[in-house]
Amino acid sequence: MSSRIDLLHARRIWDSRGRPTIEIEIRLASGARGRAAAPAGASRGLREAVDLRDGGAAFGGFDVDRAIANANGEIARLLVGREADQAEIDTLLVSCDGTETLSRLGGNTIVATSLALLEACAAERSLPLWRHLADGKKIRLPLPEIQIFGGGAHAGRRTDVQDFMIMVPGAPNLSRAFEITADVYRAAGALLAEEGRLSGTADEGGWWPNFKSNEDALATLTRAIERAGYRPGSDVFISLDIAASELWNGSAYVLAMENRTLISVEMVAMVADWTERYPILSIEDPVDQSDETGMRSITQRLGKKVQIVGDDFLVTNAALVQKAAAAGACNCALIKVNQAGTVTRARAALEEARKAGWAAIVSARSGETEDVWLSHLGTGWDAGQVKVGSFARSERMAKWNELLRIEEQLGADAVFAGWSALPAGIRR
Repeated sequence: MSSRIDLLHARRIWDSRGRPTIEIEIRLASGARGRAAAPAGASRGLREAVDLRDGGAAFGGFDVDRAIANANGEIARLLVGREADQAEIDTLLVSCDGTETLSRLGGNTIVATSLALLEACAAERSLPLWRHLADGKKIRLPLPEIQIFGGGAHAGRRTDVQDFMIMVPGAPNLSRAFEITADVYRAAGALLAEEGRLSGTADEGGWWPNFKSNEDALATLTRAIERAGYRPGSDVFISLDIAASELWNGSAYVLAMENRTLISVEMVAMVADWTERYPILSIEDPVDQSDETGMRSITQRLGKKVQIVGDDFLVTNAALVQKAAAAGACNCALIKVNQAGTVTRARAALEEARKAGWAAIVSARSGETEDVWLSHLGTGWDAGQVKVGSFARSERMAKWNELLRIEEQLGADAVFAGWSALPAGIRR
């Protein structure tokens, strides 16, 4: 039996954007402690758990005093003295909040509490978090998706597409995947600097360039892969997060930088055309979160050779994953713990994806902290893939570096997911 919860304390810390966020610390009667902070997204699905913010003038309205008061007050009174059972506590938190999006107590308050409890339970067993989660099962080190160019809501909408990333599924191990990524990231920066198109870095550490079009970004990323000494579509592949819900105006998709407006079938056709001409292996949210017809269409058209990822479309919700799978929409679920609100609900969405024969990606948010629990979830849950951001900025590199430590801990038992992380049958 686990120890009972002895103490819960909340504090305000700062995320990677310099915005307030809530951090929760939990102590068990055994003396074991866990601590976790809530990340925050810039582009958010309509049905995901919502952060509780103070509004008003302080810190642009992003302060979290109300969330902290809820944690130190109502949640502490609810949990202190209870057994530290993850599923029971998570269920209790959701029930106590009483809203669909956890808006009363705050999705940020609840997710930080859930994650802190998870850390405390692992500490009580004197196990690394990934071993606690694996619980003796065989696991793989996840295949990373790493941002090279940032766009959309992460970079002042310099491109309509939000993330231009790379994947190295053929790497022999995680360490080598990171080495190749470092080469491509550096080559991309040098290429842009030489052409006078470099404007700094985006929210997640990717280069913030000046492109003429979305396709210009694809062509430049392909050139960067080649400049780094690798073969596009063989050694290194492109992964896109289109975040199409950010482009949807209620009736059509607006590509502002190209002065184009597309209906759903035209959006699907454009993305399909890109996959024919560029080494694209994964596409996240290619259509709006409400465009089920478009998502079915693009999955049927591309799903045998390209990973189609649902983010805003699924919001880490097991019921929505089940519904999408039955409809033939998507073949991969993005798993964001703060989107679901608790560890238990996020795990349920991942398991539902697994039942459907889909792939899964454990993902960070654009507003992050130096916490590394994501690396442990991606490994311990055997998710297969992780998405953290770019290969720069400490809040991103902390998570990549933690994966390297886990690889070292596994030693001879380390298995890199590589191609096996992708939906069945996808291999080039």
